[in-house]
Amino acid sequence: MPEQRQSRPSPRRDHPDPSEQDLAALVDLVRGRRVAVLTGAGVSTDSGIPDYRGPDSPPRNPMTYQQFIGDEAFRRHYWARNHVGWRHVERTSPNAGHRALTRLEQAGLLTGIITQNVDTLHVVAGSTTVVDLHGSFDRVVCLDCGHVVSRESLAERLEAANPGFVESIGDVADIEIAPDADAVIETTAHFRPVACEVCGGTLKPDIVYFGEMVPKARVARAFEIVDEADVLLVAGSSLTVHSGLRFVKHAAKAGTPVVIVNRGETRGDPLATLTIDAGATQTLEALAEALLD
Repeated sequence: MPEQRQSRPSPRRDHPDPSEQDLAALVDLVRGRRVAVLTGAGVSTDSGIPDYRGPDSPPRNPMTYQQFIGDEAFRRHYWARNHVGWRHVERTSPNAGHRALTRLEQAGLLTGIITQNVDTLHVVAGSTTVVDLHGSFDRVVCLDCGHVVSRESLAERLEAANPGFVESIGDVADIEIAPDADAVIETTAHFRPVACEVCGGTLKPDIVYFGEMVPKARVARAFEIVDEADVLLVAGSSLTVHSGLRFVKHAAKAGTPVVIVNRGETRGDPLATLTIDAGATQTLEALAEALLD
């Protein structure tokens, strides 16, 4: 799929380049082998989407699944923040790291991409074999009847129910946005959520919340991508949560080499064949250039 989103240019962050030694080791490890890729929020920071646990990230306290389904006030608060925040994620564009992975896939070097991100930027960049492990921000599902609608269509209904709300908050560029499109807004008591148009049930973003299980079929497909590969490359993930770390453990147990590219330490480092403390964008660009150009 060709890129369709347009975004304002964002400054490139001060992410370090991989050292010549690390890059040479990475190229030697993956050359001539098929690679499964697991990506985290660090892959999207150069698109202007902040991460949760990077060295420069502020403390975050994301809403849990139990809070969302169990408390109407929590749901209202979430939808008010998301009504503002989703616009920022929707207007972002893939960065050079996303495009580098697309080039590698098109060259037949990848078995697929497993992403913990919900921003859909891998697909927008043109990658085709992508498992959105934690769902995608651009879909909304009814918890009662299962009806699915686009986030864009829901935005129209929320805007009609809350005229002027976004304008009252101010410029989205001046508001802190979390990776799941949750904007940091304090005053939301006057916001009016909307219900499912089909059954009147509770609407929820098609995102796996903290405390919620990833669908089994999605996990199974991700394991297939890892099992089909000769190397697992982790890019931009601290591997703090089990949903991502399990693939590193699975690969290591099977004797599949694991490469981790991330700014700072990760929970998977003890299982890795190679760790590279560098920016994901720079490393993926350099890898694609070394293998394809």
